[in-house]
Amino acid sequence: MSGAAGFIGSHLCDRLLSEGHTVTALDNLITGSRRNIDHLQGHPGFRFFECDVASPIRVDGRFDGVWHLASLASPKDYLAHPIETLEAGSTGTRNMLEIARRDGTRFLLTSTSEVYGDPLEHPQVETHWGHVNPVGIRSCYDESKRYAEALTMAYHRRCGLRTNIARIFNTYGPRMALKDGRVVPAFLDQALRGEPLTVFGDGKQTRSFCYVADLVEGLVRLAASEERYPVNLGNPAELTILEFAERIRRLMGSNLDIIFEPLPEDDPRKRRPDISKAKRVLGWEPKVSLEDGLRETVAYFKTADAAV
Repeated sequence: MSGAAGFIGSHLCDRLLSEGHTVTALDNLITGSRRNIDHLQGHPGFRFFECDVASPIRVDGRFDGVWHLASLASPKDYLAHPIETLEAGSTGTRNMLEIARRDGTRFLLTSTSEVYGDPLEHPQVETHWGHVNPVGIRSCYDESKRYAEALTMAYHRRCGLRTNIARIFNTYGPRMALKDGRVVPAFLDQALRGEPLTVFGDGKQTRSFCYVADLVEGLVRLAASEERYPVNLGNPAELTILEFAERIRRLMGSNLDIIFEPLPEDDPRKRRPDISKAKRVLGWEPKVSLEDGLRETVAYFKTADAAV
């Protein structure tokens, strides 16, 4: 599994190990953290290699499944490392696909709702081809994932590889970094410090938030399925950013001020998954309420382990 020391990857390691699988974990730690997998060190079914999947991968053994999660998913990170982001989606994807091809095993790609760009259809359904600026500042992430999807399908068609593609919408939970830059950790970081909540633009842009345990369940089900085309995984409950800020204020029991900053370039105005396909094909939908998920996330952020 690439990206195994990241937010979602580490939770996926936990899930697979709990089911009796062995996990070979890869991460270059550019955004992942050893803290996320420290509790797995010494586990007989877990081994970790610090490496960059965009470079030649030299890991011994044969594998029953290859999971490619490596990417810089936060705008703060991929804007700081645009070339590395493109490499993770291109060369990194091919290197992981080659391992799956070598072993004749299944391959799962974690793609993103960002392939829809600033969508012309709402909610977003998998058949929507997207509305992406290919030369905008966010294009390093959007296009890396669009290319990764195309490459994955090429291996499926040309090599007969058993592939799955998950289009992940906004996900949150423990092990996110407080300095991640995305809205959930940003708001919680500010709230825990008693600072005003920063809203970009007028706050009327929408997002939907899926708790990480729900997302991992969707990934596991997708990997066991025969669906080869992309599947949306996310929570269809849609909120404006201003509404979400109000939820945070109520959760924290504080009447924090809200300040407004200019909207970043190419920031999507609408984001909500149509999960009809996931319900039909995987029998999956989110179970954890936003309130319950946020309480778990706040509890994590209050610990020393989330200090960075």
